[in-house]
Amino acid sequence: MSNAFIVGAVRTAAGKKKGSLSGWHPIDLGGFVLDELLRRTGADPALIEDVIFGCVNQVGAQGSNIARNCVLSSMLPVSVPATTIDRQCGSSQQAVHFAAQAVMSDVHDVVIAGGVEVMSLVPIGGNAIAGNKIGYGAPYGRGMKTRYPGVRWSQFEGAETLADRYGLDRVMLDTFGLESHRRASRAIAEGRFSREIAAIDVKDEDGSSRSFNEDEGVRHGASAEAMAELKPLSERGLLTAATSSQISDGAAALLIANERGLERLGLKPRARIRAMTVVGDDPVVMLGAPIPASQRLLERSGVTINDIGLYEVNEAFASVPLAWAKALGADPERLNVNGGAIALGHPLGCTGARLMTTLLHEMERRNVRLGLQTMCEGGGLANATLLERQ
Repeated sequence: MSNAFIVGAVRTAAGKKKGSLSGWHPIDLGGFVLDELLRRTGADPALIEDVIFGCVNQVGAQGSNIARNCVLSSMLPVSVPATTIDRQCGSSQQAVHFAAQAVMSDVHDVVIAGGVEVMSLVPIGGNAIAGNKIGYGAPYGRGMKTRYPGVRWSQFEGAETLADRYGLDRVMLDTFGLESHRRASRAIAEGRFSREIAAIDVKDEDGSSRSFNEDEGVRHGASAEAMAELKPLSERGLLTAATSSQISDGAAALLIANERGLERLGLKPRARIRAMTVVGDDPVVMLGAPIPASQRLLERSGVTINDIGLYEVNEAFASVPLAWAKALGADPERLNVNGGAIALGHPLGCTGARLMTTLLHEMERRNVRLGLQTMCEGGGLANATLLERQ
């Protein structure tokens, strides 16, 4: 069996809701990162055998196989096929897994994986909401209602249940949220994201153009006092807007190849996808699956959590990475070292590829050999990936 290598990785900066990227059509935003990935790697577009993109809300501007439309909006030849993946928040991490599986099995040699989501245009749940409004029904059938009678499917309740299960209180969640902003602010000040972000032209309300290259959801002056004053999102009083991921816009893409693909491209690998997995867990709690996913990943790869130099655990809510770290016995100093979705944003279908792009670049900056990525996903799912720097 062949290996799967990451050859290149690039992302846009994350735009906040109704912010700098809100004027970009998601198809064009996806086409932009495809072109930028090809430009940065110097890969021959004719050698790309497939494009796999994640996108969660596939309706309207993000419908009709957005991955293919991104290809048609890029410099890639029309002969390059594409498909769109929905594994909820892990969609583009799953896209990377599918790309890796393709090159490891020698079905393909060179594949691009990534994701895009413009939540300013297509809101979270937009596909389900739109379908229900026009009479196409809701995404819950008789079987689910029988199996889970009376269940109110809520990621917010799941996040607070997870906090209760692992003994996390409001102060602990607030402290983590504040640290996410502080780490992200420091990373921006030190230019840590400069190599992974592709600057993109945007227009302001007055019609003037500028270059956008900095994640704009980061609160550089965040304070514990200000966070403590925020009203909770539920009666239980644990979660606030400051300990939840931000609604965002963005796109990211990675070039994946096997040994033969590397030779055809004339390029060197930056990291090997050493192991990967996906698991299902309790769909009511919904957000706890990164724990068993990571445990399975460690078992299959033969490494321990202490062998891994960096962890990227998506900050859907502060309780997710905190519970994960407690369950795995992970070093918090290696966790989301440049902040996470609480500060940097969570453009759903893009986030998995964004996390991997950031993880790869930080592994290179710190000369770290192993890095782990995992994220919770709707329906009680989670992907987990182990990278080995080359």
